[in-house]
Amino acid sequence: MNNAPLTIGIIAGEVSGDVLGGDFMQKMNALHPNIRWVGVGGVAMTAQGLSSVIDMGRLSVMGIGEVIKHLPDLLSAKKEILSVFSQHKIDLFVGIDAPDFNLRIGQALKNTTHAPFCVQYVSPSVWAWRENRIHTIKKATDLVLCLFPFELPVYARHQHPAVCVGHPLLHKLSADVRKHDEIFGEFLKRFHLNHFYTSSAHARPICVMAGSRISEIQAILPLLIDSMTILDQDGEFGFILPVVSADHANMVKAMIAQHAPHLLQKCHIIHGSNQHGLSVSQHAMNACELILLASGTATLEALLLHRPMVVVYKVNAFTYAIAKHLVKIPYVSLPNILSYNQTGKPIVPELIQQNATAQSVAHHAKNILSDLPTTQKQLAHTTATLRQASHTSPAQAVLTHFFQAQTVL
Repeated sequence: MNNAPLTIGIIAGEVSGDVLGGDFMQKMNALHPNIRWVGVGGVAMTAQGLSSVIDMGRLSVMGIGEVIKHLPDLLSAKKEILSVFSQHKIDLFVGIDAPDFNLRIGQALKNTTHAPFCVQYVSPSVWAWRENRIHTIKKATDLVLCLFPFELPVYARHQHPAVCVGHPLLHKLSADVRKHDEIFGEFLKRFHLNHFYTSSAHARPICVMAGSRISEIQAILPLLIDSMTILDQDGEFGFILPVVSADHANMVKAMIAQHAPHLLQKCHIIHGSNQHGLSVSQHAMNACELILLASGTATLEALLLHRPMVVVYKVNAFTYAIAKHLVKIPYVSLPNILSYNQTGKPIVPELIQQNATAQSVAHHAKNILSDLPTTQKQLAHTTATLRQASHTSPAQAVLTHFFQAQTVL
């Protein structure tokens, strides 16, 4: 492969993008010995050699109201970044997620005299809604790196280059993380959870995850607390509730004390730093037979760990009415979206809006617990199929397409 010096502009707008960008840069540096990185990122990307143009926090803006409020600074940030990219004469541009900002950068770059090769890493959800955005994507990019195989058909329909490189969690999580290994034992001891495996009263641990944002916890945890109350009537369950911080732990404990104080002795609320490459929540998932959780990335984590789950999705009624009108896929959780695209059938129960009741959550939980091997087999099959379709290295894909484009030119 050509080893001439490469100058790459790269932008991540939030912490998750910085982690993904850092991993991508590390892979690129391993394949190409002479890369100069310039752009926007955080700690992970800086560790791989990024020279930052602006602070990443300036781009970490979510919601229409916040975007409007910070619009002057976002426009200024765009101008500053484009100016630096022009000064450095970048050969490649890689936008990490944050499509609203990165596609605008890509489109501006494509309109310059010596346009760089432009890549969007993480596809906008055109497969789910507003497929017409593909025309903007085509104007702003030369290649899209998709996280899931079900995203590729829309790009094929519109004849735009796209590659499935897999979600980063595929390389991090595996059902091979066993319950009784040394690392898992350390986790149990750290949070005093050993009794879940020695006490008949708490023989069946259930993981409960209402979400990582305060608004999610406030909306969904009361429902899950009521579900735990119903399940607790059988007297055979204990509950682990992993949260992201001590503040969240205090809030969750207060909500349980308010709604069902009798559950406090059976609920273990835990938080802390990553241990041995896994987060506390991932360890907690692996510790339990079943997970009750809000729809989100955690459902993918549970799938990869082959942990059965009941998924709850509940949002503002107005927001749901708009989403239901726009979204063209029948499921909200990644396990079901993946399975539906593979087999035409869902594999985990989804309880949405008015169907998300404590009784229905508890009912589905008991059904799953009565036949765990069947559910685990379905999860394992979906995971295996996903891994088979997600083996392309993002760094290799970018370099291959870039040098092919240079050959054509």
